[in-house]
Amino acid sequence: MSIDALVAGKLWKAPEQKRAGNGNPFVVAKVRAADGDGEGLFINVVAFSDSAQATLLALEEGDSVSLAGTLKIGTYEARDGSVRPSVSMVAQRVLTTYHVSRKRKTVADASSPSGGNGTSREPELADDDVDF
Repeated sequence: MSIDALVAGKLWKAPEQKRAGNGNPFVVAKVRAADGDGEGLFINVVAFSDSAQATLLALEEGDSVSLAGTLKIGTYEARDGSVRPSVSMVAQRVLTTYHVSRKRKTVADASSPSGGNGTSREPELADDDVDF
């Protein structure tokens, strides 16, 4: 069973590009998302689309990211014998703080009385000002 989902978290390590047996490239990443109890849940991410691959590869360990795609949930047995959740996602879209800042600037420019000439009355937010 798979679920359409939106997941936000931080990259656990830098994404890596790999090649399938047929030569097609894909990108893998691991995202740590906080669950409702304040604990972290690791999500194994794979991206096949060119845009999702390029966006992931531009990021580094610790960067905030939001992913939209198909989520699969399963379980695995940990070394201590406990059963833990296993979560994986095929990401179709990747959103970063850069995208949010760029979208806010575009909206502010379009709604400014100067007619969108790049001089906005609203202050522009830095990437650090956006939280997921």
